[in-house]
Amino acid sequence: MTSDERLFQAAFPFDNSELELPVQDIDHAAEWYSKAFGLIEIERHTGQTLQVILQRDEVKLGFAVNGGAASQEGAAILVTDIYRAKEELESNGVATTGWRVDEREGQKYQVFFVVAADGLCYYFHQPISDL
Repeated sequence: MTSDERLFQAAFPFDNSELELPVQDIDHAAEWYSKAFGLIEIERHTGQTLQVILQRDEVKLGFAVNGGAASQEGAAILVTDIYRAKEELESNGVATTGWRVDEREGQKYQVFFVVAADGLCYYFHQPISDL
């Protein structure tokens, strides 16, 4: 697989929406996720709630200054190549933990976790049948 092929396949929020993950500083979030996850800013809203939408491979993640508790939120990110995802994140200075196999509804997944600088938690996963 070449490095320009799609890596992010889908994002599933732990709570309400993967487009309104709570952060304290919208500019810092946009910068950190661009560098760490390779996301690109595609929208910014400066109304009553500050919000930024970032995207990679057609998968969108959004961050908002909405008073939510970052330590209680995050998203599960389905990837096309779990090894490449882990290597890329670590090469961007992101700590990964919990490298393991999980089983849900009869399907096994290779997984790892990232706790971002803002406290949001991410569960990166790929079905083992796709490895």
